[in-house]
Amino acid sequence: MKDFDLLIVGSGPAGQHAALHAAHLGKRVGIIERKPHIGGAGLQTGTIPSKALREVAYMASQLGRRGMREAFSDDTRPRHGLLSEAIYRKEMVITQQESVILNQLMSHGVSLIPGEASFVDEHTLEVIGKGGESRKLTADVIILATGSRPRRPSDIPFDKQTVLDSTSILKLKHLPRSLVVIGGGVIACEFVSIFAALGVKVTVVDSHAQVLDYLAGDVVSVLTDAMQSMGVIFHMKSRCVAVRKEEGQICTLLESGERLYSDTLLYAQGREPNFDHLKVSEAGIEAVDGWITVNDCFQTSVPHIYAVGDLIGRPALASTGMEQGRTAVEYAFEGTRSSMNQNMPMAIYTIPELSSVGKTERELKEAGIDYVVGRGWFNKSARGQIIGDATGVLKLNVERGSGKILGVHIVGESASELIHIGQLVMNLNGTVDDLVRNVFNYPTLAECYKLAAKECLSQFD
Repeated sequence: MKDFDLLIVGSGPAGQHAALHAAHLGKRVGIIERKPHIGGAGLQTGTIPSKALREVAYMASQLGRRGMREAFSDDTRPRHGLLSEAIYRKEMVITQQESVILNQLMSHGVSLIPGEASFVDEHTLEVIGKGGESRKLTADVIILATGSRPRRPSDIPFDKQTVLDSTSILKLKHLPRSLVVIGGGVIACEFVSIFAALGVKVTVVDSHAQVLDYLAGDVVSVLTDAMQSMGVIFHMKSRCVAVRKEEGQICTLLESGERLYSDTLLYAQGREPNFDHLKVSEAGIEAVDGWITVNDCFQTSVPHIYAVGDLIGRPALASTGMEQGRTAVEYAFEGTRSSMNQNMPMAIYTIPELSSVGKTERELKEAGIDYVVGRGWFNKSARGQIIGDATGVLKLNVERGSGKILGVHIVGESASELIHIGQLVMNLNGTVDDLVRNVFNYPTLAECYKLAAKECLSQFD
């Protein structure tokens, strides 16, 4: 008899949900975690702390929007006061969430096993504790949920003080006057918004024509306009060829020959899988550049070993990782092949928020689908006028004739919450008629769904 029915390596969102679901099924479950705290990058160094910082920055931006610009004065006291508040909020949220997760796991009988795990064979993991002690544990099923870490090229002089990645930037104790951000993806844009809202002069360097280039361009433009209004400078279609420390400042050398000088630099171009320590070859698992290859049920090349979350690559979202963990457990112990829903939402916690589900116009054109577009501008709704959101918009991409909703793209206040209405309608094969007939609370931003749906209907033959 094996020591456990299920062993999970990694206690992030994907590992947690896999453990809890298996415990609900009455299985003997253990989670191995090499860090001193549970929760993985999602709780400790990524999703939760950055969003907690964002809330303080958001409040600061609201003060600025309402004319209270003294929050951004040159006096260091209010600026560093904002950062102190942000750090306090971040640490408080992490502590509270860690306690919630720990209680959930313990109350469901999940064993927490500290140490670093590596394969001995396909059913056995060696766990080396903090003091160097070693023990071997066996399980019928193993789930790998070790997550990812920021990519750190060797030619970038990271020092955790002035040249930073997305983990070390969360540990800043003082606001810099200026920040160069290399990258235009999700993590980069979130930190651009946070620090610009806190009064830092931010410059973005990215090789693409627009940040978040895979999203709807017109929606992203609302976000970039908002960033520019906070003083952000964009160097698009530009490449960084070197980063140097020069006389107390960071020099970013662009391919064009231009030099950008700043107090600090954030390098935010991609992440790498945490697989080095696992010795996956001992179990016969296939990996491509460290990313574990899986099938639709999240099985690796070894059928009883699964991988979920960031370790398997895109979409690398906490929300999808949670569902992947649940899906893997269902198939491993129930034999249920419950494919994940195709309409999975994503959210970017910038200021303003941006959220999306389904197809963009670019994708629909490439597929040759006949569609119409409807927009519900926040400032056309009573709620939008009340909160003063003059630029937010909810966009529907709808199949002409059938009225089927193919994509929802939102930028503005509460976009990450509003997106779920559109997601649910899409998952239930609803149409714009359903949105028009639905009764929304008044005044709410959800009314923008009805405004956008009516605009779509007006374009039908």
